[in-house]
Amino acid sequence: MELHEKTLESRSVFEGRLLKVYADQIELPNGAEGTREYIRHPGGVGIVALTDGGEVLLVRQYRYPYGEVVTEIPAGKRDPGEDPLTTAQRELEEETGMQAAHWETLGAMYPTPGYTDEVDYLFLATGLHATAAHLDEDEFLDVVRIPLRTLVEQIMDGSIPDAKTQLAVLKAIRLL
Repeated sequence: MELHEKTLESRSVFEGRLLKVYADQIELPNGAEGTREYIRHPGGVGIVALTDGGEVLLVRQYRYPYGEVVTEIPAGKRDPGEDPLTTAQRELEEETGMQAAHWETLGAMYPTPGYTDEVDYLFLATGLHATAAHLDEDEFLDVVRIPLRTLVEQIMDGSIPDAKTQLAVLKAIRLL
């Protein structure tokens, strides 16, 4: 069975600093017409930064849509055309004040394919050494260290609800 949908018309309904929202008219595989509303997002990265002592660097920050402080791996938005590894290296240093000697890819993920084209690239960073953090002017966060095994337990008991953190940490532990 053919599953592809054909775009008949694409209409931008909102353009913000980060997101662009579209409402497209489409032709479904059976020939009927439909509408797809979706968000264009530049994509991002997430980094499992593992210390020589077996701790993972995480950031705690207020996430407005949820109205709560969320604990997650360092992450950030890609600049247009930027290589994901370059983004990851920048974001790790910006958010944690660390650089890594070794980088391993953990693959790409589609965080919410039902309504956005966002692609996030995940990495494992090791061989960490301190530099200096330099947060964006609208970024406020605390860096915390959690032993990798403890973090896996927190993921499994539901204490860490962030999807990129769950996936990246579980992939990293499998790789290790």
